[in-house]
Amino acid sequence: MRALLHPKSRRGVGRPWPSAVLWLLSVAATLLPGPAAGQRLPSLGADEPIYEVPRLSGPIAVDGSVDDPAWQDIEPLSGVMHLPDFGAAPSEETEFRLGHDGAHLYFSCRAYESDPDGIQVTSLRRDAQTRGEDNCALYLDTFNDEENALAFMTTPSGRRIDQAISNDAEGGLNFDWNTFWDAAVSQDERGWYAEIRVPFSSLLFQTEDGQVVMGMSIRRLIARKNEILTHPAMPPSAGSASFRKPSLMRKIRLAGVERTDPIYFTPYAIGGGGYSYTPFTAGPLNRRTDGVHEAGFDLRYGLTSNLTLDLSVNTDFAQVEADDQQVNLTRFSLFFPEKRRFFQERSAVFAFPLGGQERLFHSRRVGLADGAPVRIYGGGRVVGRVGDWDVGILNMQTGESDALPSENQGVVRLRRRVLNPNSYVGAIVTSRVGSGGHRNVVYGFDGLFRAVGQDYLTLNWAQSFDGADPSGTDGPGPLDRSLVRLNWDRRGQDGLTYSIDLSRAGSVFEPGLGFLLRRDYFKTSGTIGYGWRPGVRARLLRYSLRLDGATFRRNADGELETVEATPVAVFETRSRHTWTLSAPFTYENLESRFSLPAGTSVPAGTYRYTSARLQYLAPEGNRLRHRATVDVGEFYDGRQVALSVGPDWSPSMYLNTTTSYQVNHVVFDDRGQRFTAHVFRVRADVMLSTRTSMLGLVQYNNTQNSVGVNFRFHYTPREGNDLYVVWNEGLTTDRQSFDPVRPLSSQRTFLVKYAHTLPFGI
Repeated sequence: MRALLHPKSRRGVGRPWPSAVLWLLSVAATLLPGPAAGQRLPSLGADEPIYEVPRLSGPIAVDGSVDDPAWQDIEPLSGVMHLPDFGAAPSEETEFRLGHDGAHLYFSCRAYESDPDGIQVTSLRRDAQTRGEDNCALYLDTFNDEENALAFMTTPSGRRIDQAISNDAEGGLNFDWNTFWDAAVSQDERGWYAEIRVPFSSLLFQTEDGQVVMGMSIRRLIARKNEILTHPAMPPSAGSASFRKPSLMRKIRLAGVERTDPIYFTPYAIGGGGYSYTPFTAGPLNRRTDGVHEAGFDLRYGLTSNLTLDLSVNTDFAQVEADDQQVNLTRFSLFFPEKRRFFQERSAVFAFPLGGQERLFHSRRVGLADGAPVRIYGGGRVVGRVGDWDVGILNMQTGESDALPSENQGVVRLRRRVLNPNSYVGAIVTSRVGSGGHRNVVYGFDGLFRAVGQDYLTLNWAQSFDGADPSGTDGPGPLDRSLVRLNWDRRGQDGLTYSIDLSRAGSVFEPGLGFLLRRDYFKTSGTIGYGWRPGVRARLLRYSLRLDGATFRRNADGELETVEATPVAVFETRSRHTWTLSAPFTYENLESRFSLPAGTSVPAGTYRYTSARLQYLAPEGNRLRHRATVDVGEFYDGRQVALSVGPDWSPSMYLNTTTSYQVNHVVFDDRGQRFTAHVFRVRADVMLSTRTSMLGLVQYNNTQNSVGVNFRFHYTPREGNDLYVVWNEGLTTDRQSFDPVRPLSSQRTFLVKYAHTLPFGI
């Protein structure tokens, strides 16, 4: 951590002094008033009294029967219809119950059904992101910060889904987060029943005067009716998935929680081999054969009830799924999400968003170079809360690769709530120090402030210091190495919504562990829209109109580089068919040429073009679900027709298939250039049980003349013990078009990995 906390200064580069920066932030945040005890801004949700979670009167066997006497002693919590008609009486009776025994939190769901044959189950695989199946879910804001939450969900098949939720459910869900918990289900002629048990050792929380306060919401989905029930009442005006929003959850209080701090020690062994060919350039091909015999371990320890330590030695991610193939029709880098579980535990603590997909820290930059894995010798992370501060510390040491030298990569993140429960200020420091002496250090401050109602103000400031910066008095100035951003937005789905975003990035601002599309720009963007819900007798569930716009201006010459303006209309029927119409207009002032597939390109110059887009999404409750997007119109100085279709089929709980076909046909008549890019993807999940599954993925990309084949067998005899068999194959479809001629199979890997978790202190 020395390189992370005390980077050496260089003449002309400046002194970031991260430790001093964090100290100043600590002083400033301490001076700001924190949220008063029990303070809560007016919200759209029902103002429910705090729920005292009862201590169980006896033992509960987690077998799905929900008939233990201890359950009968607990008064059930009722659900209210969330969708399609908020506040209406549910069409099916449901009973939710919560209780605890000091060491575990218990949740039960009695999901009665007037048509038991209509209960839908589509998968057996843990965390499979399938839709259209009945389920019951418990959401917990364990730190009571009204921003982050964890979800524990089960279905009539007994499969488990756990998720991490961040940014008050304004972003995507993190399905790659996992922890230790149990679920069991049963079914009879009256419906289906579920029991969930979550050890308090699997949660992070704060205890005050022997009590724990959390946020809580509960959901039941009746798939065939596209009906959602929740407790408490959480209006969809804040978003159709507002039941996930921590800021709207009901408060619960637990007394006598007896949390243990076990150690989970998980050694792994991996064996296998494969080959690859390099380089794919003029000259002879070199076949490299690799044998793999590796071992390592992960260790997780709860330092306190609100702080967790994860250590890893010889970290391996052989079991991680392959990235989806994409065709890049822009001059910017493609964004790929993080899928590796080691980086998932409260990953939102490390988040420093800069708008859209851009961020100051993107954990995918650790252990990957140009999409290829880099050996990670090991490292550690600490996440949780200390007093009023959210804390995240990560440090990893990577090995040398063809693209990068051996590096130490680290990040320190602090955040503290101020003013009210939905506002915070924070700071971050990231660093990457290479064995050759190159270094990149970035520090930043940010603040999120809930001003009134659903209006939020976001402020960002960051500076980078790079070992490659020119030295001397004529080096980059403070603004050249900085990014500053201001964003004001009104969140929600119904009524008036809007946002405005102003940001500026300097010419040498470089977040070494982040993701940034552009450099050296001034951006102005905004959106304004209005959403309606016609009522119970209307054919439409909701519809909205919106106008999105953005401008980018180059700092170097002040020239306008990009203008984007897109009117959007969204229509959702009561049966949950969704149609989206838009007409993007784009102005581009290109300083230099950029390449496109098949040897085509777009020259430097000024372009104005308009297109039309239609998107369709079928109801999630259908076993066969269609989605389609059509784009027709101008593209720079040419024409484009693009189609994306993708039926998803879930014929049974033992088989799920996802198919996607994308075609982009682009013609530049004046320059005599054209290309047609095809990407085809088919994925099949075969599930023999909730413990045994097989995943097959085949992807074809004609612009790369490649077919990727990925197969993964996964067996989990018990939680924490995993056997993986992985086969990856890269095939060349047009071998003769390359010089030298490529082999049919350009890359192959076959691996077997077994990880076994040994718990201590439970």
